[in-house]
Amino acid sequence: SRVTMAAAANDSTADEKAPGTIGVGRYEEMEQDGASSTAKSRLSGLLWHGGSAYDAWFSCASNQVAQVLLTLPYSFSQLGMLSGILFQLFYGLMGSWTAYLISILYVEYRTRKEREKADFRNHVIQWFEVLDGLLGRHWRNVGLAFNCTFLLFGSVIQLIACASNIYYINDRLDKRTWTYIFGACCATTVFIPSFHNYRIWSFLGLVMTTYTAWYLAVASLLHGQVDGVKHSGPTKMVLYFTGATNILYTFGGHDMAREVMHAMWRPQKFKAIYLMATAYVLTLTLPSAASVYWAFGDELLTHSNALSLLPRTPFRDAAVVLMLVHQFITFGFACTPLYFVWEKLIGLHDCRSLCKRAAARLPVVVPIWFLAIVFPFFGPINSAVGSLLVSFTVYIIPALAHMITYRSAHARESAVEQPPRFVGRWTGTYVINAFVVVWVLVVGFGFGGWASITNFVRQIDTFGLFTKCYQCPTPPIPDASWPFPGGLHN
Repeated sequence: SRVTMAAAANDSTADEKAPGTIGVGRYEEMEQDGASSTAKSRLSGLLWHGGSAYDAWFSCASNQVAQVLLTLPYSFSQLGMLSGILFQLFYGLMGSWTAYLISILYVEYRTRKEREKADFRNHVIQWFEVLDGLLGRHWRNVGLAFNCTFLLFGSVIQLIACASNIYYINDRLDKRTWTYIFGACCATTVFIPSFHNYRIWSFLGLVMTTYTAWYLAVASLLHGQVDGVKHSGPTKMVLYFTGATNILYTFGGHDMAREVMHAMWRPQKFKAIYLMATAYVLTLTLPSAASVYWAFGDELLTHSNALSLLPRTPFRDAAVVLMLVHQFITFGFACTPLYFVWEKLIGLHDCRSLCKRAAARLPVVVPIWFLAIVFPFFGPINSAVGSLLVSFTVYIIPALAHMITYRSAHARESAVEQPPRFVGRWTGTYVINAFVVVWVLVVGFGFGGWASITNFVRQIDTFGLFTKCYQCPTPPIPDASWPFPGGLHN
């Protein structure tokens, strides 16, 4: 309605005029004009329409940990206890820094466009559009390629994780068959319009991962160390950097940060929210990974899913079921930005019909389904994606984009937000950005890429593509002497 639009414009103008605030207007995507304040609409708002700082925190924390929680003990067996802890702290801090850079670039782009009277109420700003607006089409093309490929394989990983987990409570079907089933289930995420509509799902997802993390920690401590347990990691450079890149992947979950920010009523709060989300995630990942590694040691080198080593109990079955639901949610998180790109490509992004948009989104799920069947290597695929895609998508490109956007004195002076004093203002920011680029390029992409690809190729050589049941226990060999005890000779 005109009244709503005028109020939003007044809020935006007030933000621009107020000292110390950023002129980013509020908006609510796909809101129906003139919605009445009925009990039904209030319930819908409580469960469906989110845009607050709390919604963003739940989204960031829920999406960041996801299924990788189950593979971190595997990484600890490759790295060793000390390196595993240090890499989690280091990459958690680095991920929070690049999320800060992304938020700054997003706010800069959106503020410039809104000063040009651009209207984003029915348009979701994405990373490639930010790069296009600030740096040009070449940056847009590079960002789009890395962004879409990472989100594609991020969705593949969630689908693989679903099949890997359900197998531990129902092994009557092999993992490939479970992948077929969960591919169809995850395709229903096409009906979720945007990140506005993940309010209840984000909350439930974080509850589920919190339970699973503390189940892993407590169950491992109660189980105690297995007989003859060994903690020999790190033993090989290939394994060491494979584990490190899996942790790099763990804290690279802010690839959909722009879409989450766009769903916020106050997107400038995102940087602090993401830092708090990372701090909470570390309270889940550190105790669980350390406890499982302490209990099982080197056995984890051949068990990339930590749940496979714990005895079956109702508590473990509950963890499996909760992680399955959470992976469905995270599949939607990873796929939704892909849905947006596809909608913009075919010209349906501004369509108000949810059914038309859902039908148009279905082709995006097909290649994800196919790749999950081709490469069902739960664990090793995380490291490969981390080194080849995450390293550029959420670390190198944002750091370089920030440096180039503000390379001139005029750009720095007119920046929407100045760097904080405790990092050394612009000089300190450039030093940190240069360190991120060099470190991730050499350690993450260079050594990590070599190690993860070597390990990935080893999985293909051992199990083959389209393997029916990756890392499943070998079925027992039937007794050849039955029904004649001692064999036919006797």
